[in-house]
Amino acid sequence: MPAFQTLDDLDDGQRVLVRLDLNSPVEGGEVQDNRRFSRHARTVRELLDRDFAVALVAHQGRPGRDTFVSLEQHADILADHVGHEVATEGSDLGTSERAEPASYPVEFVADTFGDEALTAIDDLDGGEALLLENTRMCDEELPEEAPGVKAETEFVQTLAPEFDAYVNDAYSAAHRSHASLVGFPLVMDAYAGRVMGTEHEANTAIAAREFDGQVTMAVGGTKATDVIDVISHLGGTVDDFLLGGIAGELFLRAAGYPVGFDLDPEADLYDSQWAANDELIEEMVDEYGDRITLAVDMAYENDEGERAETAVEDIEEKDVSFMDVGSDTAEAYADVIRDSETVFVKGALGVFEDERFSVGTVTVLEAIAETDCFSVVGGGDTSRAIEMYGMREDDFGHVSIAGGAYIRALTGEELVAVEVLSQE
Repeated sequence: MPAFQTLDDLDDGQRVLVRLDLNSPVEGGEVQDNRRFSRHARTVRELLDRDFAVALVAHQGRPGRDTFVSLEQHADILADHVGHEVATEGSDLGTSERAEPASYPVEFVADTFGDEALTAIDDLDGGEALLLENTRMCDEELPEEAPGVKAETEFVQTLAPEFDAYVNDAYSAAHRSHASLVGFPLVMDAYAGRVMGTEHEANTAIAAREFDGQVTMAVGGTKATDVIDVISHLGGTVDDFLLGGIAGELFLRAAGYPVGFDLDPEADLYDSQWAANDELIEEMVDEYGDRITLAVDMAYENDEGERAETAVEDIEEKDVSFMDVGSDTAEAYADVIRDSETVFVKGALGVFEDERFSVGTVTVLEAIAETDCFSVVGGGDTSRAIEMYGMREDDFGHVSIAGGAYIRALTGEELVAVEVLSQE
C-alpha cells in the first residue's frame, strides 16, 4: 500500500473535512439507498465517536443529467446508516450488526463554500456532522486538471483554513482529478479514511500478492476496452479469464462466431466498440487464447417472454439479443472457480437485474461464496447482485463499491487522488 496516513495517525477531537462518494441512482427524483452509504457510515461513525467535528463533501451526478440533484436526501440516508452501524470487532468494512438506532444526525446546508456553509462549519462542535451541498454545483470542481491547479481554486482555498485535517474516503472516485479529491491534500494535512484504505489494499492485491494456485478472473460488463486493458495487464498473472456480457460477445465475434453486433443500429452497444477495437480484440484472442474461456451457450428472451438458450455453435445468424451466458457456460465457469485459489470479478456476465438473466452472474458469485478462495468482487454495479440474490457479503474476501477506480487499479494505472494522499 502507498505510504499515506490513516485515521490511526489522526489525533481525536479535531475539525476535519471528509470527502465521501455518495453518488447514487436517482429514480423519480428519489435518491436510492446503496452500499456506499453503509460503507462510509462506518468512517463517519468512528470520527463522531472520537469527538471530531465533521464536515462532509460529496458529489451527485453531472450537470445536465437527471441524477444531478442536491445532497439534501443523502444527509437523511447517511444519518440513518450512521445511527445503525455498529462495528463488529475484527470485521472488514462490509460487515455490521444492526442495533437500535443511535442519535447521529447529519445536518445539511445547501451551500458548499459560501457564507452559509462557512457559518454552519463554524457552528460545528465535536461529535457533530454536517453535509455540504453537491460539490459538482461548484464551477471549479469538475474540470479534470492537475492537482496543483485544483489546490489554487477558491473552493479549496476558502474551505481549507476552516479545518485541522482533510480525510479522503472516496476511493471509488479516486481516479478523478477534481478539486474536492486532489486539491485539499496539497494545502493541508491529509489522511485516508477506512473505505479508502480497505478498497486500495484489496483492489491492488492482484499486483501486490504472489499466488501459489490458480488465479481466475470473471470478466464481463459493457466495455470492451476494460476487458482488453485487464487482459493486457494481467495476462501474466491470471490463469483463466472467464468472459461474458457485451464484451464477451465481442470476443466471440473475434473468434469467428456470428454474434457481437447490433440488431438495432440505434442501440450502439456493439458495432462502434467493434470498429474501434476489433484488431486489439483479435490480438487478445490470438495471444491469450489458451487463457480466455468464452461462452458455449447464450440466453435470450423468446416469443413467450421466457428465458431460452442456444449453443454458440448452433448460431448461424444473430437474430435475437443475448442477455446472459447460458446455463452450461455458467456451470463450466463455476467449476473453474471451485478449483481456484484466487478469483477476481470485474463486471456482470449478463443483465442480472432481470432475474431471468441472472444465471451467469449469480452462479459465478455463488461458486465464489462456496469456495475457500481469496476473492475480490467489483466493477460497476456487479456487487449489487450479492444483495439482490440473498448472498452474504461475508462469504467474499472483499466486495468493492468502486467501478472506474477498480478497473484502473486492476490495470496498474495510478489513481490520482491516492497519489496525492501519498505525497509528503
